[in-house]
Amino acid sequence: MKIKQIRTRLVEWRGKTVPLPPHFCTNPMDVLSLPQASMQTFTFHGWLVVEIFTDNGLVGIGNAALAPPITKQVIDQYLKPLVIGADPWDIEFLWQHMYRKTMAFGRKGIGMAAISAIDIALWDILGKSAKQPVYRLLGGRTKPRIPVYASRLYSVALEELAAEARRYKNDGYKAMKLRFGWGPTDGAEGMQRNVALVRTVREAVGDGIDVMADAYMGWTLDYAKRMLPLLEPFNLRWLEEPVIPDDIHGYAELKSCKKIPIAGGEHEFTLYGFRELIEARAVDYIQFDTNRVGGISQARKIAALAEAYSIPVIPHAGQMHFPPVEVEVGNELFWYIFEGEPKAKDGFIDLDENLPGLGLTINEEALKKFGVNE
Repeated sequence: MKIKQIRTRLVEWRGKTVPLPPHFCTNPMDVLSLPQASMQTFTFHGWLVVEIFTDNGLVGIGNAALAPPITKQVIDQYLKPLVIGADPWDIEFLWQHMYRKTMAFGRKGIGMAAISAIDIALWDILGKSAKQPVYRLLGGRTKPRIPVYASRLYSVALEELAAEARRYKNDGYKAMKLRFGWGPTDGAEGMQRNVALVRTVREAVGDGIDVMADAYMGWTLDYAKRMLPLLEPFNLRWLEEPVIPDDIHGYAELKSCKKIPIAGGEHEFTLYGFRELIEARAVDYIQFDTNRVGGISQARKIAALAEAYSIPVIPHAGQMHFPPVEVEVGNELFWYIFEGEPKAKDGFIDLDENLPGLGLTINEEALKKFGVNE
């Protein structure tokens, strides 16, 4: 079996989008005090669909949502020539070839998102070639069902936030994650608004539900240290991305406070990046994103490394734990583009052992609502 062709399609949403209110979610832009809604910087209404075709008729599907136009260029200009003609079963060699060939400009960010998309598509091919779901190739089931959490709960009116949290509880979720709306430039008043968000969700769902909170890289170390004691009474499962990902020492200092478990890694890359986090004792939970970290080939290695240090891995994914809603931030587009992703029921997803590969297909009919650029 040889790789015959690679097709990359940039799809841009042309349908309705829900506008984001101010303070929808704190983020790294907040410290600049810009007049526009800062979260607009981190919305994405485009997606990159990657298909790898083999000479025996198999097609592997990968995708990327991080800077799709540039990621497409990296694949088309740099990665495609390395992969075409190769045997997809040589997946470790192909990963190393892509990684080392792009090292001068890759390593992290867009370069690694491109490698991730190719790698995911290759694993899809391997599963289809073996007539097995990919999870079987990775070791099979470890539990009957996989628990998932509802991940939305942005900063909105408190009564609306409480109703949304109660809805997730009624749907059977045993855990949910909210977003903070205020950061360092909002002062002490903003801190109290953040506390009100957490208090509202906790009171809405009670103490029997895990509640997590995400600052999405929007705080400074000083601000986060001031917030920790204010949040401690609400028994958060974790505080996510409290500072920018490059501030590993800041992560470590917050973790050493031992007030709230610290989670991160959504914006970290490769086994080497996570080795640094672990050696710095920076996180209580690891949250790599398979679509960014280097694909399944790197994700499995990071999971093994984390296991050796007894650090739980709870992967980040734009689609997996997101309840389907109208298009706002952009994560929702996955549900429009692809079919076959397991849907949560009573707070769990089940894996279909009869679907080879990743079990995903592209909804070509739905793509008519997008602008498509090959």
